[in-house]
Amino acid sequence: MSTAATVVWGRVEQQDFRSRVRGALLGGAVGDAFGAGVAALSLERIRDAHGPEGVVDLVPAHGRRGAVTAATQLTLFTVDGLIRAQVRRDTGAWHPPTDIHRAYLRWAATQHHWGPDERRADNGWLAREEWLYTRRDPPRASLLGLGDERMGTLESPKNPEARDAGALARSAPFGLLVGWEPQLVCQLALECAAQTHGHPTAFLSAGAFAVIVHGLARGGTLEDSARRALALIGARPGHQPVTDALTDALDAVRQGVPDADRVARLGGEGHSENALAVAVYSALVSEDIRHGLRLAVNHDGPSQLTGAATGTLLGALHGETALPPAWLAELEGRSTLLELADDFAMEMTQGPALHSPTAAAPGWLARYPRG
Repeated sequence: MSTAATVVWGRVEQQDFRSRVRGALLGGAVGDAFGAGVAALSLERIRDAHGPEGVVDLVPAHGRRGAVTAATQLTLFTVDGLIRAQVRRDTGAWHPPTDIHRAYLRWAATQHHWGPDERRADNGWLAREEWLYTRRDPPRASLLGLGDERMGTLESPKNPEARDAGALARSAPFGLLVGWEPQLVCQLALECAAQTHGHPTAFLSAGAFAVIVHGLARGGTLEDSARRALALIGARPGHQPVTDALTDALDAVRQGVPDADRVARLGGEGHSENALAVAVYSALVSEDIRHGLRLAVNHDGPSQLTGAATGTLLGALHGETALPPAWLAELEGRSTLLELADDFAMEMTQGPALHSPTAAAPGWLARYPRG
């Protein structure tokens, strides 16, 4: 797999990229936490509990305000896997889907073990973060798909009937590979989604989402990025449900004032393509990030996943400073998210200064082992 593109990183470009990376990861986590408190509720029950406007502020989930779910956990491990892939490239081993799969297996260990296994020198720093060792509503397909060491592929995917949105939000980091061409970003997202979610609409939705994030991370508009995703996904077998849902989201923008009923229609049965449509629509019509997230989570579907996807899009579009500071202040794992975001930005912009086939900074290899 060749990235086939070169990026020139001046100081301004590095600062903009880091802000978008932070925005995407923190925005996704904020949306996840915002939706987590109402994820199991219908719109009617949300309104009964929180008033006619639905939920408008963080509410407790998993014992606290600002708690994140497996959507954020898996996104963190996607980033970890991408950094490890870059580091391992020095050895001549270059197969990012394998490195992502290894990272997802490290996440799976957090769902079964009481805490970090200090005997595993190859775990790196993220797998030693104790707060990650808790189950936060992980998708069943993710647990099953990572229940053994066989890696699902597009030719032989895991869980071929799984079409929920569990692989969608975790695919955002692929879009942050701004030095890659969109078709390669899409391909990587497809291959990694198929490791747990083998239904075509699930992995194609993940690919489309990654391409949209990629366009935003490169400084493009949301509508142009969505249309590029339509073009790329439209060439794939089984694309129709995904391209129809994404087209409906773009068309809905011009159909009147945004409201919960329109979001509900786009949300359909809560499948992956429906979550993608809700996220794109909510981000396109949002007045600000709070407004976009309120649209994204007040419905009958998987609110934590649509919230995470919408927050990612808006964070990548506007950068970290546009995120609600009061929500960030309560966000679980914020320090870990920031640390990983900055490591990713540093790897992508200054990787040659950190490691090469002949030399490497010892501290970096301790954080991201090649093994």
